[in-house]
Amino acid sequence: MSKARTNNPSASRALVINRLAISIHAVVNGYNRTYASLKAEKLVIVLTDYFSKWIEAESYASIKDAQVENFVWKHILCRHGIPYEIVTDNGSQFISTRFQGFCDKWGIRLSKSTPRYPQGNGQAEAANKTILDGLKKWLAAKKGSWSDELEGVLWSHRTTPRRATGETLFALVNGTECVIPAEMMVPSLR
Repeated sequence: MSKARTNNPSASRALVINRLAISIHAVVNGYNRTYASLKAEKLVIVLTDYFSKWIEAESYASIKDAQVENFVWKHILCRHGIPYEIVTDNGSQFISTRFQGFCDKWGIRLSKSTPRYPQGNGQAEAANKTILDGLKKWLAAKKGSWSDELEGVLWSHRTTPRRATGETLFALVNGTECVIPAEMMVPSLR
């Protein structure tokens, strides 16, 4: 069986979502907890593109290699195409033979960041900080479960113009600005 594509980025069409960082964090009421201190808290998988800074995230009660595989399939491959590389920590979900086989099947290069040094994967840490800060702000204004507010935090992050480019992440990834719900009430050409 041949691979879906070669690991040569110049051999395939240019993708906006091409090099990704993935990590798992525990969040309780919008606050970060160490992975070792978990009992019944919820977990979040966070995946970030190095170039566009696009963030995909989803909450889970527990995370095994099957959930990571499904997350990458649903949030990256089906929406954005096959990335060139995914950078992970050395979590058991990422170094399992199942997930490595999944990446091999799709021709995705799997790289690991330095163990016990999370700052080595700075992109993932910056994305985690962005999500945690957003959750804290949303939960201060609203009472509820952080997992219910995660999509709103991601939407806000994706539709806010960046200082460096003046563009939203949505426009960088999709090539057009999104129509926000508030615009539906205003007559326009869009």
